[in-house]
Amino acid sequence: MKNCVMIPVFCFLALAATLIPINARAHCDTLDGPVVAAAKAALEKGDIAPVLKWVKADDEREVKEVFQKVLLARKASPEAREIADRYFFETLVRIHRAGEGAPYTGLQAGPAEPIIVETDKSLETGSIENVIKHVTAAATEGIRKRFNETLKRKKHADESITAGREFVEAYVDLTHYIERLYNDAVAQTAPHGKPDESKTKGGHAH
Repeated sequence: MKNCVMIPVFCFLALAATLIPINARAHCDTLDGPVVAAAKAALEKGDIAPVLKWVKADDEREVKEVFQKVLLARKASPEAREIADRYFFETLVRIHRAGEGAPYTGLQAGPAEPIIVETDKSLETGSIENVIKHVTAAATEGIRKRFNETLKRKKHADESITAGREFVEAYVDLTHYIERLYNDAVAQTAPHGKPDESKTKGGHAH
């Protein structure tokens, strides 16, 4: 009788897992990310508590219902456990992303971007200095490269229409790059995946 209950639950989870896309880009969408780590901990303990901080209060009920189905389904077999776990990871990350107003396109295998890995490490060590160093170096290099290219093209901007357009293209790239960096630096914190309204007010367009 117990297996009869598990079979339809397992089949449902297996089908659902195959319908979820597997192409993603955000850190929280990675198998090595903090959301999946919390999901693994919850499944190992049989306790939903570790994952609830990653979802909104309104979404708790759905997550809890899925969690109970997954706990039941993963008892059927090692294969069922693998599929059920994957389904729970997918569902939890999808709900987390939706709660932040961000799109979700599936789980991504592999590590997050190096700067995000460094950020996670900083939270473990209690020091953000290494992250600041990398971000500052990348921003400085980005500005310098675009500035030098724009300055070079500016010297020839009046020689022909083509040269002028090349200067304008470089100028737009430079100013937009600097504007994005500045707006991100001074903007108030916004949920990931959602545009900060302060960035869209008062900005110029070319």
